[in-house]
Amino acid sequence: MSEAKSGRGSMLTVTIKDKPTLYAAYMPFLQGGGLFIPTLKAYEVGDEVFLRLSLMDEPGKLPVAGRVVWVTPAGAQGNRKPGIGIQFTDTDDTVRGKIETHLAGALKSDRPTNTL
Repeated sequence: MSEAKSGRGSMLTVTIKDKPTLYAAYMPFLQGGGLFIPTLKAYEVGDEVFLRLSLMDEPGKLPVAGRVVWVTPAGAQGNRKPGIGIQFTDTDDTVRGKIETHLAGALKSDRPTNTL
């Protein structure tokens, strides 16, 4: 993952190569959906971010606008991965639909994720 800061917010390039990684990162409980992005970079709740998401076998990168809704700092209790929770702010549910199609059948699993 690489990050570039712009005047409006941060640009993140995120690659998710397999279903277990996608399952661990996806946050279906957020309105519009969201992803947990591991990072050591400092963000604040409310920061705007723009993702260029490479999602498994999808051709090209999917553009996703989002907002930081929580931060897990380095050294967090319970050995949690440091990173940020990003809520999708696009009104178009295309990315959420693609993610949920890839995770069909796994969303009701009780396997732990990076978020809960």
